[in-house]
Amino acid sequence: MRTTSNELIEDLISRTKSNINAVEQLKTVPEKELNRKENPGSWSVLECIEHLNLYGDFYLPEIRRRIAEGVSAGPAPEFKSGLLGNYFAVSMLPKEGTLNKMKTFKDKDPAGSSLNKEVLRRFTDQQKEMLDLLNMARKVNLTRVKTAISISWLLKLRLGDTFRVVIYHNQRHILQAERVLRKQSFVK
Repeated sequence: MRTTSNELIEDLISRTKSNINAVEQLKTVPEKELNRKENPGSWSVLECIEHLNLYGDFYLPEIRRRIAEGVSAGPAPEFKSGLLGNYFAVSMLPKEGTLNKMKTFKDKDPAGSSLNKEVLRRFTDQQKEMLDLLNMARKVNLTRVKTAISISWLLKLRLGDTFRVVIYHNQRHILQAERVLRKQSFVK
């Protein structure tokens, strides 16, 4: 994928704002419904969102640190995705309205947690921080600045790809949470 840095950031800001709006809507749903599961092996709405919070706990400080280190080099007008980063980003997006199943790492699996609506507030706070980071990223080279990823400190992705992976992953699980509610016939 090749695009201007500004177009990428604007797209990701738009997606993040949509994610915030979707989760704000969930705040109107009774907590009991947010904790209901389709079956014992599935996640509740709150577990879907807590999963995102667990990833945010890793990525937000990592992105902030890398942006701070990369400011001296300055921005570049174009972003070019890396092979691995583009693969991870594209794999996060739903295909034709469905989600391809992926295995979750144990430390990012909230199944069985006791959760309340604080999960939703924490997510929206994290996403407001993400918006700040996206705006700060206008001052760095999204292709040259690299970040570690949660599955291995040995692998590094381009900052633009890291943003894409995290934000697309957020979209993916918000869709999952909305499907959980629809299957309960609570949200039409």
